[in-house]
Amino acid sequence: MEITCKNCHQVYTGHYCNNCGQSAETHKINAHFLWHDIQHGLLHFDKGILYSLKQLFTRPGHSIREFIDGKRARHFKPLSLVAVLATLYGFMYHYFHINLYPYTSDVKGIDYAEFNEWTSTHFSWITIATIPIYTIGTYICFKKQGYNFVEFFVLNTFKASQRLFAHIITFPLLYYFNGTAEIPLLVKIFYVIDVLLIFWTNIQFFNKISKMKALLLSILSHLIFLTIFYLIVAIVFLIITKF
Repeated sequence: MEITCKNCHQVYTGHYCNNCGQSAETHKINAHFLWHDIQHGLLHFDKGILYSLKQLFTRPGHSIREFIDGKRARHFKPLSLVAVLATLYGFMYHYFHINLYPYTSDVKGIDYAEFNEWTSTHFSWITIATIPIYTIGTYICFKKQGYNFVEFFVLNTFKASQRLFAHIITFPLLYYFNGTAEIPLLVKIFYVIDVLLIFWTNIQFFNKISKMKALLLSILSHLIFLTIFYLIVAIVFLIITKF
């Protein structure tokens, strides 16, 4: 059956216009159309974010390895995913006035209230900035496993998204204890959860070596990350205190 394209008025047969490529099926613009467009065009909820998050909490290491090996059609892009989640968490952190330093007085010119506010407004950038530091440790410890630095970067980008979503899920606890004496303990618990997620993912991802070896290398990798991270923090702290 011949169809007249609603976009360019070309007469054609089939499902797509052979002149401009528009689909023969066009839907009325209504609330359903808008929601469908948001799902597919903005966040790909149907086969992107939700699929990737489900994989990161059911079979994280296996799914990331498959993504790196080329099985990517159903996944949300790793950098886009971490940016969306970090922005959402940063917005929640800022909107609900979360303060991780409720009882810390100013030390050597450091205004912790101002620092907390700066952290909340730049959370997405801070999260993304730590990914290369994680990657350095992963590359040093697992470089014999056949992956290059960029592939390790993708691995750590997905792991950052995994941790961010865990924080989003547990955010009600952070809000409930916000400004109380329990908040430092809660932060430590969240940190332990983060580390366990990292180790679990690595053990699955590096499946060509024993689980014990993967665990030991993961611990070493995390120690390298902490060393580099606190070295950078110390340098930044010295610069701030001087100025």
